[in-house]
Amino acid sequence: MSFDVWPGVPYPLGATCHREGVNFALASHHATAVELCLFDPEHPDRELARLPLRDQTDHVFHGYIPGLKEGALYGFRVHGAWAPREGHRFNPHKLVIDPYARAFLGKPDWSAPIVGYRGHANTLDARDSAGGAPRSVVVDDAFDWQDDQRPQIIWRRAVFYEAHVKGLTQLHPEVPEHQRGTYAGLAHPAVLKHLLELGVTSVELLPVHESAPEGFLQERGLTNYWGYNTLGFFAPDQRFSSSGKRGEQVREFKQMVRSLHAAGLEVILDVVYNHSCEGNELGPTLSFRGIDNATYYWLEDQDRSQSRDFTGCGNSLATHRSLVLKLVLDSLRYWVREMHVDGFRFDLATTLARGPDGEFDPHSSFFSALYQDPVLSRVKLIAEPWDVGPHGYRLGNFPMPFAEWNDRYRSTLRRFWRGDHGQLAELGSRLSGSSDFFKLSGRRPGASINYIACHDGFTLADLVSYERKHNEANREENRDGADENQSSNGGEEGETEDPTILASRDRTAKNLLASLFLSVGTPMLLAGDEMGRTQRGNNNAYCQDSELSWVNWKRSPRQEALLRFTKELVKLRLSQPVLQRRGFFLGESLDDSRFRDLVWFHPAGHELGHEDWRNHALQCFGMFLGGDAITSRDPTGHRLTGDTLLIYLNAGRAPAPVVLPPEAWGEGWEPLLSTAPEGSGTTTFAAGQTLPVPQHSVLVLRLRHADSAGD
Repeated sequence: MSFDVWPGVPYPLGATCHREGVNFALASHHATAVELCLFDPEHPDRELARLPLRDQTDHVFHGYIPGLKEGALYGFRVHGAWAPREGHRFNPHKLVIDPYARAFLGKPDWSAPIVGYRGHANTLDARDSAGGAPRSVVVDDAFDWQDDQRPQIIWRRAVFYEAHVKGLTQLHPEVPEHQRGTYAGLAHPAVLKHLLELGVTSVELLPVHESAPEGFLQERGLTNYWGYNTLGFFAPDQRFSSSGKRGEQVREFKQMVRSLHAAGLEVILDVVYNHSCEGNELGPTLSFRGIDNATYYWLEDQDRSQSRDFTGCGNSLATHRSLVLKLVLDSLRYWVREMHVDGFRFDLATTLARGPDGEFDPHSSFFSALYQDPVLSRVKLIAEPWDVGPHGYRLGNFPMPFAEWNDRYRSTLRRFWRGDHGQLAELGSRLSGSSDFFKLSGRRPGASINYIACHDGFTLADLVSYERKHNEANREENRDGADENQSSNGGEEGETEDPTILASRDRTAKNLLASLFLSVGTPMLLAGDEMGRTQRGNNNAYCQDSELSWVNWKRSPRQEALLRFTKELVKLRLSQPVLQRRGFFLGESLDDSRFRDLVWFHPAGHELGHEDWRNHALQCFGMFLGGDAITSRDPTGHRLTGDTLLIYLNAGRAPAPVVLPPEAWGEGWEPLLSTAPEGSGTTTFAAGQTLPVPQHSVLVLRLRHADSAGD
């Protein structure tokens, strides 16, 4: 079978269906030649042709193949110097993917010679890798979006839900079996019903970019379930396709987004642009290493045969270089324009903002490019504000319009409810929006992504049930994962039928959830935590594609109760403007003290003073949120008048008698929510009244106005 090669055009990069053929364009600063390899769609192992792309414009090799259509399979062989100490690892014996490919067929086969060297890392391997390399797929972007409308949830009303495409739906009994664990399964009406009844607004998906499992995991019979090991930055992962793997995964992903948008739910992607699946210099040659290693990756200055690793994953993408930054921006724009996603959470985002000297730069080209981009500056941008490189922890250092995962929030709330003393001062800042991290940059409280649990670490149920990690299933002798040491409930770990222990765990879980949804900032809930999902103590389940990681939709009465409580919390939050702050609290005295927006109360009834904040033994306090002067509107436009709330948190092991604020702060209070099963039987409380806040509990009171006294 013969193919003609016409000159084509250098842009856009990748494979583009155009008229009666396909244009191919591949960028490389240091390559000397590029061959396009075409494969038989019916027999992907059969190579049909090798076609040299002889035309080159601005370091882009390009060519047009008339007669080629959507569904064609292809790859590249890139020629250039094999000079590892200069950073060059070109090896035309290795088939590489198209970094701009919209879809892939097949995963890397580690039994094939997919590494570029043999024996020593600097010795070229001339064996052909095509038998073990994925195929890039030509995809037509055409799709009927049917007037799709983005929900455009404002930050102060957003409630995030972090989920894995497969994990959320694999065990759902109402999802058809062939759709479980797929994009179609996530868009199933039964799943959407759960999300809407729960009250979340934005679904944050663990990586859906095409990924590749590491060789050492395959040797153990495991895989990279989470997907933080990207192969292709433009392609939805074929693992989650129920309809096919030759471009059908693209249409299925778009259908999923369209369905979520129709339900009013945003789609946020967790994206991994800090490194690729090729690892360090000992890793495979699948993509950038064979296309232009010296340009795409950070390399050690003294010996450029070695990778420089800021990520802990073997390599780091050099986004300070224009070609690499262009790749990232082109990818992001593609997911917004063509796939209609609503935002991104950037994994190990510090790496993306490191300048040529390797230091984090808050004025980096990455930030500047995003800020001025007319497409990307309008979607939600969220940073994981750290990496493992020098000075990598950068919470609060990211500029507008970024929000950030706030791990200080997570750690502080966990310590407080574990019973650690001396948490009060920092806890106050975390509950009120973490202005100490986000205010100086001009950002608002929504910039703090508050969470108790996420994919990385214990689930909520395990957090309150285990003293230590149990990662034996990962086959690393329990050496992997962080030592969290969280549970303070005593008794045995894990499964138990002891009602006292179970009641204690349930209350702690409710305390953590209540704290999360009563805090100022953007709350994020880990999928399944609303139903008490357990990973049996595994706090690093990245390699567990099994029931250990999947959400179990069969619920016990205890789990049903937790789900009802979580729904109640989300509903309470979304009904209270005082919890949806536009700006940070002022805490200033006005003529009427009742209109102060934030006041902290001692159990004795007076405001917390300087010595109280330093009192390490104080484990109960009140948080007064003045809402009388706050108004907002719900999604239908109806005006919401703000309530004034008084929230008591008692982490102590004994009930705390608290004296309600004097009459100047309000004449009476009524209970809205309590995490304690025991109740006083009282429906209203008078100013200055003493009432017990049960041990290890949260109590929420609402100011009772005089005109509602007869309600």
